Amino acid sequence: MHLLLYLPIFHVKEWIKIQAQKPTVLEFSASFGEHPTLRPPRLLSSIPLLCQSHSFNSLQNGFNPRQLPQDYVYRPDHITELNNIAPKQPFFFLKPPSSILLPGSGPVLRPKGVSLHYEVELGLVIGKTLRDLDPNDEKAALDAINSYVLAIDMTARNVQDEAKKKGLPWSIAKGFDTFLPISQQIAKSRIPNPHDAFLRLRVGQTERQADSTSLMLYRIPQQLAQISRVMTLEEGDIVLTGTPKGVGQVKAGDVMRASIEVDGKEIEEGRIDVEVHDREGRYEFKET
Repeated sequence: MHLLLYLPIFHVKEWIKIQAQKPTVLEFSASFGEHPTLRPPRLLSSIPLLCQSHSFNSLQNGFNPRQLPQDYVYRPDHITELNNIAPKQPFFFLKPPSSILLPGSGPVLRPKGVSLHYEVELGLVIGKTLRDLDPNDEKAALDAINSYVLAIDMTARNVQDEAKKKGLPWSIAKGFDTFLPISQQIAKSRIPNPHDAFLRLRVGQTERQADSTSLMLYRIPQQLAQISRVMTLEEGDIVLTGTPKGVGQVKAGDVMRASIEVDGKEIEEGRIDVEVHDREGRYEFKET
């Protein structure tokens, strides 16, 4: 069983295997070196920051997206640009495992009638069971991280805005297929301090987002504490930690390029390069 906020229990129908040395993979995670095996995913998302939880099995070199919690608030300027109110504590929501787009697995698909927005985020791959973490225990929080990924949280903004105005859940706005492109796995040693990395996102040749993780409204121990006091985080879960200012719209034909830097040097395995296509199918956004 896989948790999905505001929706019924989500069942992952099949286990996804990643073939060694093949750049294309189907769900949740990136190709991590010797492409590991994916196990049934579990997904959590948090409202102050995107706490997307992938399940990564470090012992078996497997990536198991079990849950993806996402924090909704990242930095004050991002709150302002979306006309949101800063929460008094971290608030998280869930994205479905099927939203994950692995490197080389194809384009992000924009559903009909959707205003599609990007949000670049740092993802924490959890390495051990975490329950009721003390928010002041930074060592325990960082020790619980196995590795990292870079992610682009895609949002159907007009769908989300309508749901917020009417007091409705907005899982649909975050949960479309391909709405979470992620990078390859980034070894923990490559990011000695996750509060001191630099995230960038370009659309075409224009840089749209560029800011430091030091500007997080809530530091990682607070985020993990808030999530783990509600639901247990397990080995392999991925928690997305929020986005800087500069979010905006993309359309079919646009190419998004995301990257992460430490000490001014780009981490190659943290790159994301993905195009946007229009999605075919029966879904079309209409006001409820």
